Amino acid sequence: MKKNLVITEQPIDQTRLMIGRRVPSDCGAVVEFFGVVRDQESGKTIAALEYETYREMAEFQFHKIMDETLKRFPVSSLNVIHRIGVIKVGDPSLYVCVIAGHRGEAFDAAKYLIDRLKQVVPIWKKAVP
Repeated sequence: MKKNLVITEQPIDQTRLMIGRRVPSDCGAVVEFFGVVRDQESGKTIAALEYETYREMAEFQFHKIMDETLKRFPVSSLNVIHRIGVIKVGDPSLYVCVIAGHRGEAFDAAKYLIDRLKQVVPIWKKAVP
């Protein structure tokens, strides 16, 4: 089981994420999720979101949640990229990729991971008008 975490201020390059990624021969499911900034926050139109974090604690919590996910679901690998800083509407702030033997396990693991990180990881967002 593999896990990879990146917290970055750089844009998430959607076109390069799966290119060249090797899927183990015993895995038949790859679930990718992009969390994208939308143009509404709390009922108001926005231009961007600004994400801030306490990086050391965020990394600790991310790894803890990723370990929980790997123990709870039979998956081969977890990859997470979370962007911080100012992110414009339409750009991704979060990328999650789960590789597993079967689609159900991959979808369940991705949902669990995303739900937990929103609950626990110290990343805060602020609307930019």
